[in-house]
Amino acid sequence: MTARPLVLAQTADGVARLTLNRPRKRNALNAAMVEALHRELDRLAGDSDARVVALQGAGADFCAGADLAEVAESQAQGPETGLAAAQQIGDLFVAIRRLPKPVVAVVHGRALAGGCGLASACDLVLAHEDARFGYPEVHLGFVPAMVMAVLRRKTGESTAFELAVRGRSIGAAEAASAGLANRVLPADAFESAVGEYLSELAARPPGAVALTKRLLYGLDGASFEEAMARGAEVNALARLTDECRAGVNLFLKR
Repeated sequence: MTARPLVLAQTADGVARLTLNRPRKRNALNAAMVEALHRELDRLAGDSDARVVALQGAGADFCAGADLAEVAESQAQGPETGLAAAQQIGDLFVAIRRLPKPVVAVVHGRALAGGCGLASACDLVLAHEDARFGYPEVHLGFVPAMVMAVLRRKTGESTAFELAVRGRSIGAAEAASAGLANRVLPADAFESAVGEYLSELAARPPGAVALTKRLLYGLDGASFEEAMARGAEVNALARLTDECRAGVNLFLKR
């Protein structure tokens, strides 16, 4: 029998949908699934038909976090094994940030622990109104370490600390208020609302979107003066692109 793909991939109308495909395990992240995500992101980086990447989960949940069976194995094998597994996930989060296309997490059901981290690492998060988010690692004596760099940027230090040390799950509305979700979409129109959002995003000029993403994340750690200088450079570069020339000409003709 052919093994079921751990990540399903489909591209249509400018939107590439990547589906975590371990529904019986609540799409828990094992090493093979993380590697499959790496491969898909590498492939999509050069796919001009894919302007937006949507990450979703099969079954009832988005992702329950790391596969604890693999965590237990790593505990028996020593620190090198655990470090390699953690670095693999960290590299995935970096790859999402470096991909020159927006990556949108489409969250239904539960996004917990590493699954919440995966959603947080995406550029945008669309949440079903009944979705749940959280970092329950502390209850196991564990730490949401790999997501901390993203979490403190999205929510601020105090909120990030509370989410990590209390370990409680929160609803979609509270997640949006905290900065973990961009949009909360109604249950009765979730799929159509997601499709409309993704289609609208895919219709934006891809060069401008890529430059926007690169500039935004490139400002990490920059001083105000450095940020202004980088903004000026991107402004000058953007106005000379074919996309911008066409957009300005169209506007002036109106």
